[in-house]
Amino acid sequence: MRFFERQETARAQTLRLLLLFGLTLVALLLAVNGALALAWRLVTPGFSGYPGYFFTVNTSVTLLFVLGGWWLETSALSSGGEALARRVGAREAWPASREAEQKLSNIVSELAIAASMKPPLAMVLPRLDAINAFAAGWSEDDAVIAVTQGALDKLTRDELQGLVAHELSHLREGDTRLNMRLAGMVFGLEMIFNLGRSMCGAGENGQRSFLALPGFPILVAGSLGWLAGRALKAAISRQREFLADARAVQFTRSREGLGGVLRKVAGEEEQGMAPARSLHPAVQHMLLVDARDRGRWFASHPPLAERIFQIYGRPMAALSMRDELPTRPDAIF
Repeated sequence: MRFFERQETARAQTLRLLLLFGLTLVALLLAVNGALALAWRLVTPGFSGYPGYFFTVNTSVTLLFVLGGWWLETSALSSGGEALARRVGAREAWPASREAEQKLSNIVSELAIAASMKPPLAMVLPRLDAINAFAAGWSEDDAVIAVTQGALDKLTRDELQGLVAHELSHLREGDTRLNMRLAGMVFGLEMIFNLGRSMCGAGENGQRSFLALPGFPILVAGSLGWLAGRALKAAISRQREFLADARAVQFTRSREGLGGVLRKVAGEEEQGMAPARSLHPAVQHMLLVDARDRGRWFASHPPLAERIFQIYGRPMAALSMRDELPTRPDAIF
């Protein structure tokens, strides 16, 4: 496996998916206008034309909802990485009093130098025994890497390096900022769906108003746009996970670091231990491993077995924890 090629493939796939995301917004605008044009024809059968200013108004209102939803959602996440991490129960690492957290802080500083970036704040999720971590922040100035207590307790130093390198890649590549912006855009698409649903809703007397006629096609168009947006956001997130895996191997010059982490997580899953399932939804998609099973189309992370195969070049079933795999740079890249 050539990891530099894997990185370029993931970046190219991300670009294509972002273009599809933009096309989804354009398709939503056309669908809403088409739906309202049909409603106009039904309400005014004597008029064959569709007023041009309606197109401008409908497009403007649709964009207002989408961009307004994007602004509301991103504003809720604009407080910075540390504030978001504290919101989900993380605290700053205490290197002066705890050996494991001293090791974590040292690894974060070392790998930040290797990545030529400002060291993010090291934080700990003390109440979680499963192996997991996440990175958050709009920029290097407010970036954090938070790891679970389970990761500190169960991982070797090399494995902890692989985990931190994976999260550091997300920060270095701007994935945390991209994820928050896409989350805001999906929320904006959801607002169009909610608008159509409210227009179709029954009043206090149990009867639907005349707004249900244009509301139903808006509901259909909004639901399709929202689902497409969620699926594309998830697909982009999966590509960024592959990219972060490849970058982690590049930073550490070893497959066994991150590979060992993922194999231990797979072992935890076999034992029925959910990887941080109880974390706040705001960071669930940012985790090293997302515990939520949302099916193939809406999964924010690739399957563990696929990620392990990409790292080692062979199926997880063919591996054991004692495998001695090549770690020379030429063998990896």
